[in-house]
Amino acid sequence: MPLSLRCCCLLLVLLCQPALAVAADEPAGFEAITKAVEVGEFKSITSILVARDGELIYEHYFDKEGPEARRNTRSVTKTITGMLLGLAIADGKIASVKAPILPLLPARKSLLNPDKRKAAITVEDLVTMSSLLECHDENQYSRGNEERMYLVEDWVGFFLDLPIQGFPAWIPKPADSPHGRNFRYCTAGVTTLGAAIQNAVGERLDAYAARRLFKPLGIENAEWQFSPLGLPQGGGGLGLKSRDLLALGQLYLDGGQYQGKTVMPAAWVAQSISPKAKADEGVDYGYLWWLMQFPLKDKVLHSYAMNGSGGNTVQVFEEQKLVVVVTTTNFNERQPHRITIKLLTEQILPAAVRP
Repeated sequence: MPLSLRCCCLLLVLLCQPALAVAADEPAGFEAITKAVEVGEFKSITSILVARDGELIYEHYFDKEGPEARRNTRSVTKTITGMLLGLAIADGKIASVKAPILPLLPARKSLLNPDKRKAAITVEDLVTMSSLLECHDENQYSRGNEERMYLVEDWVGFFLDLPIQGFPAWIPKPADSPHGRNFRYCTAGVTTLGAAIQNAVGERLDAYAARRLFKPLGIENAEWQFSPLGLPQGGGGLGLKSRDLLALGQLYLDGGQYQGKTVMPAAWVAQSISPKAKADEGVDYGYLWWLMQFPLKDKVLHSYAMNGSGGNTVQVFEEQKLVVVVTTTNFNERQPHRITIKLLTEQILPAAVRP
């Protein structure tokens, strides 16, 4: 199950896709990365890919599975669900991010903990992790904690039945929070968003993703996870090749373009990676994208990222024209995101960023 990304946020305060050419020689500095990972300095890293200016300059697999393996990158799936939302809006199936969520889930008439404020919850509330429902994966006592969701059949019903979040004096209300939103990491909300997209487009979420997003990028045979009732899980667990992940990052770096064709609307790309909520000190949140900072010598590099438990990540550094993919199986390690951040800050970025 996906783990919290909070440790990642706190620390940061301090394809085969033909669009990418493969460099013939490994650039100087990358040999050290290979050696450090192979001796276990960063525990169980399974793959690292680095593309600069659209050229794949480093690609190494550290397990027996190799490049054909579908990597379970956990909550990286959430960002892909955000992409599918943008496509559904572009296709005219959802009016906008301001659309209320309940009409997109027409079978859900009677809810537990009824409250008129539930009718005002929008698509944007779910895609920014800031709805008023009491859902917080980082709080083991939260009624909406994702581990509780996995104990029941109906994951969408689980989310919609949650009570309204209370805001005692020590928890800032949305109006008093940056960007007017109180951020609480909530897998159940993104799972529900996936169901809403599926209903709106009239096509199962995995089929819509294959047709509208994956096929144009050359991504095949994605491995989805499903709820007990058969809902494709938009909140986590999607299996993709490392180069598939690189293609998705490159798509956003290129403003939604792939091989000269528009796959994602440029306006949605820009909107998705602009700050919508504050996730932690120095870390903002867009539409299911993490907006992060990395120190490098006398600079601070800014990225937008798809993150999943175990330290899995797709990092896009727009100014440096870099896309970095790191996949891992560090799921049982303590604070695995710190391991990936250490790998990025001490090894990958110093080698990949031009002086």
